[in-house]
Amino acid sequence: MSAGPLELAVVVPTFNERANVPLLVAALDRALAGRRWEAIFVDDNSPDGTADAARDLGRTDPRVRVIQRIGRRGLSSATIEGMCATAAPYVAVIDGDMQHDETLLPRMLDALKGDAALDLAIGSRFVDGGGTGEWDRDRVAKSAFATRLSRQVLKVDLSDPMSGFFMIRADVVRGIVPHLSGIGFKILLDIMTASPRTLAFVELPYVFRTRQEGESKLDHVVAMEYLIALYDRMFGRVVPVRFVMFSGIGALGAGVHFAVLWLVFRQLGASFLTGTIAATLVAMTFNFFLNNALTYRDTRLRGFRKLLDGWVGFCLVCSVGAIANVGVAAFLHDVQQARWMPAALAGILVAAVWNFALSSRFVWGRY
Repeated sequence: MSAGPLELAVVVPTFNERANVPLLVAALDRALAGRRWEAIFVDDNSPDGTADAARDLGRTDPRVRVIQRIGRRGLSSATIEGMCATAAPYVAVIDGDMQHDETLLPRMLDALKGDAALDLAIGSRFVDGGGTGEWDRDRVAKSAFATRLSRQVLKVDLSDPMSGFFMIRADVVRGIVPHLSGIGFKILLDIMTASPRTLAFVELPYVFRTRQEGESKLDHVVAMEYLIALYDRMFGRVVPVRFVMFSGIGALGAGVHFAVLWLVFRQLGASFLTGTIAATLVAMTFNFFLNNALTYRDTRLRGFRKLLDGWVGFCLVCSVGAIANVGVAAFLHDVQQARWMPAALAGILVAAVWNFALSSRFVWGRY
C-alpha cells in the first residue's frame, strides 16, 4: 500500500457476485499498484453471501469496505450510496463481474488529474481500440438500439452512454446527487442528464470481457428499467414514472377483471355478483404482484408473511379507492350534471391517485 492521502474510491455495486469479490480485489491491487485507493462493495443483501466475502477480505485489507443494503435494490441507487460514502477526491464505478478492464483505471485517474477542466473519464467500447468482446450479433444490435434511444435525452455526443465503467470527480458527483433519479442500471446516463451544466469528459477505449464467474443480470426487467429511466428523464417532472407504471398495470388489471367476469358469469353460469367478486379479487391480486415485481422492484416485498400482509393492505387500499371512484363519478354525473364519460374518467383518476399514494406509503413504504 502506498503512503499518502487517499486518491481514489472504486465503487462496486454487487448482487450475487461472491466468487468474483476476491478476484476483483486482486486485480485492483495489481492495476493500482503505487496508488492510494479503496474499494467499496455496495451489496443488495445477496443471498450468496457476497457482502460476507467482502468483509472477509476487509478484515485483513483496510482498503476493502462494505455497504450491505437491506430492503433496497438497484444498481444506480447502490452506486449513488457508494459514491457518497468516500472521502476520496475521485470515484470510479466498475461492475463486480470482472467484465470491465480494471487496468484502465490508472489512465482514467491520470486524465482527470492532468486536466482540471475534465469532470469524467469514461471507458468506452465504441471508440478506436475498444470492443464488445464475444458479444453475439443480437446483443450488439440491442446495445446499438439502446444507445440511439439514450441520445434522445443526452446533451452531448457520447459514443457509449450505456457504459457502466467510468471515473468522476467526487465533488462533481456530490453536487449532482440530489438531482439523480437512481432508477435502473445506467448510472452514467443519469449523471449526464441530471447535471445542471454540460460535463466535460474524455472517452478511453477498453474491450468488454466475457464473464467467468456467476450469472448475468441482464434480463427483460433490466431492459424495462432502462426505458423507465429514459422516460423519467424526459417526462418524469410532469408525471412521475412510478405513477405511470402503477396506472398502466391498473389498466391491465381492468382487462383481467373483465376476462374473469366473462369466464365466471357467462361461461360457468355463476351469478353476476359472484363473478364480480371473483373478478375483483383476481384483478387485485394480479395488480399487487405485478406492481411488486415492477413498479416497486427496488423495495419489493419478499417472504410469505410480507407478501400476505402486503396483499391484504393493497386490497383494502384499492377497495376504498373503488368506493371513491364510484362516489366521485356519481356526484359529478347526478349532482353536477356532467356527461357520463368525463364523470367516469374523473372517478377513475381519483381512485388511481388514491391507490397509488396509499399503496406507496402503507404497502411498499412501511418496510
